[in-house]
This record gives sequence, structure tokens and C-alpha cells, in this order.
Amino acid sequence: MTRIDDTRPFIPLRIAILTMSDTRTAAEDKSGDALAEMATTSGHTVAGRALLKDDTDAIRAKVAAWIADPEVDVVITTGGTGFTGRDVTPEAVKPLFEKEIDGFAVLFHQISFQSVGTSTIQSRACGGIAKGTLIFCLPGSTGACRDAWNGILKWQLDNRHRPCNFVEIMPRFEEHRAKP
Repeated sequence: MTRIDDTRPFIPLRIAILTMSDTRTAAEDKSGDALAEMATTSGHTVAGRALLKDDTDAIRAKVAAWIADPEVDVVITTGGTGFTGRDVTPEAVKPLFEKEIDGFAVLFHQISFQSVGTSTIQSRACGGIAKGTLIFCLPGSTGACRDAWNGILKWQLDNRHRPCNFVEIMPRFEEHRAKP
């Protein structure tokens, strides 16, 4: 199903990675490390990296800052998508979305089901677009991050992927703001 058109030049994106955890330190951030490694191995640049506690205001502020930063094309978060009282990533990030990428959650759950079976329903992974920036909120497990990257993001963040990808339409995300 995935097809790369090698006649097209690769366009590297600038990806910011945010980990949410009340228990991990930056030295223990295996999911953030995995995302950074997969992004750079694919040819992208890590434009920023942070680890925050599960706090709605802090998460929203950090993601909003990256959305406003012209040096960030994509924000990927990991952690805080479950159902415990401290899991607040979707509540923090979804209000920033101008458009939700509904298919991301659907496809993530299909891929995740192959790894963890029905346990995939315990994730509220989501994706959206805000001010021209792509945002994807992933579970905190390294396996879930690998599933999302290898099954979806690796392909949709590669402009050579056929039949279509996000990179080729990114310049049009902001066309509604263009002055007549």
C-alpha cells in the first residue's frame, strides 16, 4: 500500500517532540527518544524537545508556542492519552486544533490492534492541524509510538509517498487566511 516515488526529492520537516509524564525524567524518556530517532532516521530534524508533567495549562502553552514558531512544522506528543485522572493531553491540545484529523485516530487504532489487541481502546490518540502545523498526540508507550510512526507518520510526513501525503498539502493549510 505504501509507495515511495524516488523521482521526487525528499523534503525534511522540523518536528517538535513533547513527552508528558509525572514519573519519567528526560533521561528515562524512551518514547521521546524513539520518536526523535525515527524522525531523524527518516531524514527530518528535531526542532524541539521537552518533557512536562501532566498539566493541561503547561501542555497547551508549550504546544501553542510550537504552533506559533515558524521553525516547527509538526508537533508530536507522547503520553497522557489514557483515561486516568492525570491523562489530560487531548483536553490540553484539542482546543488548539482548527481541524481534527479524524482518520489518524481510526488508523492508529487499527494498527495498534495488531500489537495490543483490544487494549487499543484505552488510548485517545488524536491528530489535528493548527495554524499550518500538524499535531499528533500519541500514547506514552514506546510500542505505540513505533506503531504510529512506522504505520502512519513515516509515510504521511514523506512528500514522496503516493498516492498522497500531508507534506504536499501543507502550503495550503493556511489558504483560508489569505487576503483576497
